[in-house]
Amino acid sequence: MTASVFIATSLDGFIARENGDIDWLEAPAEDGEDYGFADFFRSVDALVMGRNTFELARSFDDWPYGSKPVVVLTSRFLDIPEELAGHVGSMSGTPEEIVSVLSRKGMKRLYVDGGKTIQGFLRAGLVQHINITRIPILIGRGIPLFGPLERDIRLQHIGTRVYPNGLVQSEYEVAE
Repeated sequence: MTASVFIATSLDGFIARENGDIDWLEAPAEDGEDYGFADFFRSVDALVMGRNTFELARSFDDWPYGSKPVVVLTSRFLDIPEELAGHVGSMSGTPEEIVSVLSRKGMKRLYVDGGKTIQGFLRAGLVQHINITRIPILIGRGIPLFGPLERDIRLQHIGTRVYPNGLVQSEYEVAE
C-alpha cells in the first residue's frame, strides 16, 4: 500500500487558520492550471481524511472528489448525505488498522488528507510520498501541517516547481 499527501500550506506552514478557515488558500489558477492535482487524484484508489476535513469539503458548493471512494476517520456517528452515501464511508482505528482494512478491500494507493490524519499516518511510517504547495502568504498562526514527532523523518527531494503566480510546489519521497 502506498500513501501519499498532496496539500497546500501558507508560507509559514499552516494548512488552515485556527478556526479551520482556508479563505487565504484561494490562489487564482493560471490558464486553468490545477498544479498537478487532477493527475495525482486519478492515480489514487481512495481518499482517507479526517472528520474536520470532511466537514470542510461538505461546505463547498460542489463535492470535490466525484465518485472516488472517501474514508472519513472518526470515532463518532457521521451523517453522510444521501448523495454521497455510495462512495463515502467512515472508519475508526489506528492508521495501521485503516491501511490493513483498505488493503484487504483491494486499495493500493491512498491519498491522505487533513492535518491530524496526515500527522498520524506519518508517525506510523505509512506515508511514502509528500507533495506540498506553498502559497505565498503568511497567516501568522493556524493549524500546522506537521506536528510533534517521536523521531526524525528523513525526506528525499524529488523536485520543485515554481508557478508564475508565486506558488512553489515541492515533491518528496519518505527516505526511511
